[in-house]
Amino acid sequence: MGKPLEGIKVVEVAMWAFVPACGGMLADLGADVIKIEPPTGDPLRGLQIGNMNSGSGRNIDYSWESYNRGKRSITLDLKQAAGREVLMKLLEDADVFLTNLLLPARRSMQIDAEAIRARFPKIIYAVGSALGPNGPEMEKGGYDSITFWARGGIASSLTDEGADHPVSPPGPAFGDTLSGSMLTGAICAAIAKRAMTGEPSEVDVSLLGTAMWSMQRYICQATADGVDKFPKPPADKPNNVLVGAYRTADDRFVSLCMLQADKYWAPLMHVAGRPDLADDPRFVNAKARREHGDACYAEVKAMFASRTIAEWREILRQQDGQWDVVQNVGELKDDVQAQANGYVKHVDYGDGTTIPMVGVPMLFDKQAMTSTRSPELGAHSDAILESLGYDEDAIIDLKVQGVVF
Repeated sequence: MGKPLEGIKVVEVAMWAFVPACGGMLADLGADVIKIEPPTGDPLRGLQIGNMNSGSGRNIDYSWESYNRGKRSITLDLKQAAGREVLMKLLEDADVFLTNLLLPARRSMQIDAEAIRARFPKIIYAVGSALGPNGPEMEKGGYDSITFWARGGIASSLTDEGADHPVSPPGPAFGDTLSGSMLTGAICAAIAKRAMTGEPSEVDVSLLGTAMWSMQRYICQATADGVDKFPKPPADKPNNVLVGAYRTADDRFVSLCMLQADKYWAPLMHVAGRPDLADDPRFVNAKARREHGDACYAEVKAMFASRTIAEWREILRQQDGQWDVVQNVGELKDDVQAQANGYVKHVDYGDGTTIPMVGVPMLFDKQAMTSTRSPELGAHSDAILESLGYDEDAIIDLKVQGVVF
């Protein structure tokens, strides 16, 4: 099966996670993604966050592997004219120029949108920005923890009133990967537009914009109501006791999302062995359950605490209400649906071993996309230069000049 973006060439001048994650997704979808790195490499290479590799027995940077999968790497010093000349040769038959360098840096290197599209009018110029291409802070940089998570309203919406610190992101590059997925979608739309109309686009997706898209329900309501934030409802006073998480006997959690509570209340109580709660006049419908909220919540909480997570799995499968288990990240590799759909796979690492990788969540004709590992720094420099017409002496000269590593 061919991949949907086979034949598309992407030249990436980017670092860290947001835009490289987009490039990695495009590579998984079949595009030829050539990553241009400075001679010192993308600073994400080898970045250690905490002590993430302890216990694994292998010193593998999974951030690097995840966001740079399937690419080819060439090192170029774009501050030098000779480096920019190589870039221009790469762009001659490219479909997409992908970058997250700040606008002042792009201008100084003469690789801003105006300069690139003046020379290559059919190219799609795609930018992952912090705050968007317009406005007084358009040239400001950002990271997902500050621009997406903090400025985008997510941290404050998750944080309890009076907390010492706002809630932190659940993992590295959380906002980066979501924003990178948005940028991938925008690029694919621009490719389709150019194919249908012949018109190229200048594309921008920002960390702030993606955060606001994710938080749109609250943002719209707050704007309409003229409030700054909505109080976080206390977990022990749910409006609907069939929406929320409950602790089990073995200190795990079951998460319920039975929005049509009257439809599911009685069937759930019967399969759980509590027909008395189904028939209790205090809990017979949503109005009654709200009026006796404390008592109802206490009963349901105690009911779930009486059995283990394994027991609840079997019980809840017997009814039609929506539920799931709160899983740990280490359990996802064993999730039967993750396995069946190729969401977790093992990729050849090139040394006789494999590494785990999460697949792009896009299946075509029910088939998951294959992946290959990320490139070593400058692994394809010579081959790419040769394909552009540089002979051995010219390549050596570029290396002597420090243009190519």
